[in-house]
Amino acid sequence: MKATNFNQTLPYAFLTLSTLFWGGNLIVGKLLVLNISPILLTQIRWILTAAFLFLIYHKKIIQNWGNIKSSFVILCLLSLCGQVFFPLNLYIALQYTNPINAAIYLSASPCLVIIINKLVFKDFVTVKSLFGIIISTFGVVYLIIKGDFFNLRQFFNLNIGDFWAMGSALSWSLYCSFLRLKNKNISGNVFVTVSAIIASVFLIPILFFYQFDLSFIQSSFSLYAFIGILYLIIFPSWLAYLFWNKGIEAIGAIRGEVFTHFIPLFSVLYAVH
Repeated sequence: MKATNFNQTLPYAFLTLSTLFWGGNLIVGKLLVLNISPILLTQIRWILTAAFLFLIYHKKIIQNWGNIKSSFVILCLLSLCGQVFFPLNLYIALQYTNPINAAIYLSASPCLVIIINKLVFKDFVTVKSLFGIIISTFGVVYLIIKGDFFNLRQFFNLNIGDFWAMGSALSWSLYCSFLRLKNKNISGNVFVTVSAIIASVFLIPILFFYQFDLSFIQSSFSLYAFIGILYLIIFPSWLAYLFWNKGIEAIGAIRGEVFTHFIPLFSVLYAVH
């Protein structure tokens, strides 16, 4: 009985840990983009994550190669949405806006997931689920603005960072919705490793396209930058995606996506400390 209860609560623990790590990603990302271009940061993040995970899981990748090859198009789609456009848009947004604003836009993703699943997969959405997501979204925004709705006036003065943050939320919503298409025979760690490799390859032409724009390539590294990148590799890039995928696979995208609301809350806690 206890084992059953543990197995039932494990997906929720996975999803909570993922949002904890991604909440830190917003704060660390904001600090890193002060000295490292968003495109270069995203490329560094995924190429080092890919190298690190490949060293650990290369044998399992070989064993799973048949499944990887047969679902390569889906893997590319998921990698583009989840590993390329989601963090890239987010890091660009953080150049112009603060982590809290970016997180508020991200909290809209559960609603977007419902819309995508309804339009693409014809999912039936219960009134209870819809009402729960609306209430939780309202609750998150209320807590972040500290109950002062006059703080919402800042969202009527949108800058370019707000639009990049919206793009990040849309990319993440697409990733969560299409995650159901992932080949179930590909293990979690292999999936994250292959996704990181694909993301690294996709980012190469983007990086080269902007290499002549010095504003994108001027970067400086320090011990703090090294520690920040190390955090991005281990927690937001590896463990967060691994745990999130396991959680979504267990309880579904609509129920699981509600946990995205924890990201702005954790970001606020990180920012306070």
